[in-house]
Amino acid sequence: MVSRMLLALTLAGGSIIFAAVVTSPFAQTAKKTAEPNYMAAKRHESHFQPAVDKATDAQCLSCHQEILERKPRPLSPAGVRAADVLAWYQVLDTYAGDQESFHWRHVQSPFAKKVMKLSCNFCHRGHDPREEAPGASATGPAQGSDAHFALRKVVDPKSTCLRCHGKFPHEVMGLPGPWHEVRADMETDGMRNGCLGACHQEVFRTNRHKVTYLDAAKIEELAKDGSDTCYGCHGGRAWYRISYPYPRNPWPDMDEELPEWAKGRPTQSEARYRIPPKDADKK
Repeated sequence: MVSRMLLALTLAGGSIIFAAVVTSPFAQTAKKTAEPNYMAAKRHESHFQPAVDKATDAQCLSCHQEILERKPRPLSPAGVRAADVLAWYQVLDTYAGDQESFHWRHVQSPFAKKVMKLSCNFCHRGHDPREEAPGASATGPAQGSDAHFALRKVVDPKSTCLRCHGKFPHEVMGLPGPWHEVRADMETDGMRNGCLGACHQEVFRTNRHKVTYLDAAKIEELAKDGSDTCYGCHGGRAWYRISYPYPRNPWPDMDEELPEWAKGRPTQSEARYRIPPKDADKK
């Protein structure tokens, strides 16, 4: 590529009246692309479908490493020291240590590493950096579509957060009340986990957690020591007043009669999270 060229202005008779050597704009462009460019990176294909589903954590963290290194304020704007108060998650038996950031707790905390296998693109599946709203442009996802993000959010909470932060659905279980009200009656005579002992050890939904973003075997192992492992993701950390409609993967001796509340539920996990049968049996 020629990086410099001669610019000349001539008269009709052929006499040169002005000449200058200028740098080619193509050479300038080539030089600029070698440097970090925020606007170009913002529109990189890895931030959009379908490339985002193939992006690895290493690729994401090559630019976003700070997301795991951020720390909560040691002192709030009102003057309250973080060390002197407990965040809501610090009162749970499944969490130990100082206050940490949202992403650290979901990806790097000891409990998260044991029971989950979350990747960046489990939650972040592409969005529209222009308006951060579906249907905001002719080329963006339409409103009401499976856009993978919601208004002013870079994720879709109903398909991500709600899975582990929904309401405890005691009504469909036939329980008289929420878990914190009935737990004492279900964990008697040394029973450490009323979830397993009363229902889920041998009777209901015994085929569970066999998806790529969870460690099914580790969950079952930890659940033997107490129901907080189960309740934590099934009502104990509820951000929403609704429950996630979990797929009803068939289990041994499953009742053939479909309950009214289960009509319309999928009968197997989403394809992108599904584990092949042979691998699932090992979980």
